[in-house]
Amino acid sequence: MPNPANTYRDHAILSATPSQLVTMLYDRLLLDLRTAHTALETGDDVQATYRLSHAGQIVAMLAGSLDTTVWDEADNLLALYMYVTQAIMSVTASRNPATVVECVALLEPLRDAWHQAAAVLARQPEWNTADSTAEKAVFAVA
Repeated sequence: MPNPANTYRDHAILSATPSQLVTMLYDRLLLDLRTAHTALETGDDVQATYRLSHAGQIVAMLAGSLDTTVWDEADNLLALYMYVTQAIMSVTASRNPATVVECVALLEPLRDAWHQAAAVLARQPEWNTADSTAEKAVFAVA
């Protein structure tokens, strides 16, 4: 019998918009990093290694999905992703929880910005070009 929590998660992922998917990735990335930090502090090497590995996979997904040809600052974001990747690899070897705290501090503002952007996009009405009221509203905003 399917696990209801997994079914709910799978449905949420399959029905999410692209911006919502990015926010989900950032949320899980930060959860993994925070859990890895706690595991490092408590000496749970297995959990720390698993969470750091999963965090690295998420950063790789974010970096791989970044199209550097459509946004001038994309190269800077890619550089940040590469820095975080190096930091995660460093933590895996050094077991230094302070580096995880640094990664969280770098990524939290991005996660928050993505959540704000996704919320704005979710509030955007679907424009029906046959509706003259909607067209007038577009021109009023422009």
